[in-house]
Amino acid sequence: MTGKSHITPLFDPLCGWCYGASPLLAQLAAVPDLTITLAPTGLFSDSGARSMDERFAAFAWSNDQRIGSLTGQRFSDLYRSQVLATGGMLDSAPATLALTAVALTAPKHELDALRYIQEARYISGRDVTDMSELQNVLASVGLGAAAPRLASPDSDLLAANRERMASARALMREFAVNGVPD
Repeated sequence: MTGKSHITPLFDPLCGWCYGASPLLAQLAAVPDLTITLAPTGLFSDSGARSMDERFAAFAWSNDQRIGSLTGQRFSDLYRSQVLATGGMLDSAPATLALTAVALTAPKHELDALRYIQEARYISGRDVTDMSELQNVLASVGLGAAAPRLASPDSDLLAANRERMASARALMREFAVNGVPD
């Protein structure tokens, strides 16, 4: 008799390497008797957030091209022109909160939500650091119960989000992990 196996991927929704690994996560999700619990680390939130200046945008695009060549994942020109070149922020706090809202309202669809958010950014060139944009993404893919929670995050959502990131960061410390994906 075999038991159920479990995997806890440490990730950040705005991490290019995490997006590069997303097809592997999708394959793992299809494995019978394997459960996946997403662990958002908040790597690019709070003190890890940064402005997307021209130099960092060029650095990110260069890395994204390498990730794309190694994984086959697409990083579009829309992403380059509408996300990287706009001088906005690299801040994963809104996308992480959106994933927590999905985890609370439709937990079986959190991995799908991560994919939708990543594709909105990297393929469609949408600003997933903007809460209203994230609401639109979630609503457009049938995760409408999570979308309104982003408009006015309640204490339960905020507490769950903090707990998820704290747990993920504790795993990073426990296993001496300095970055994601892992």
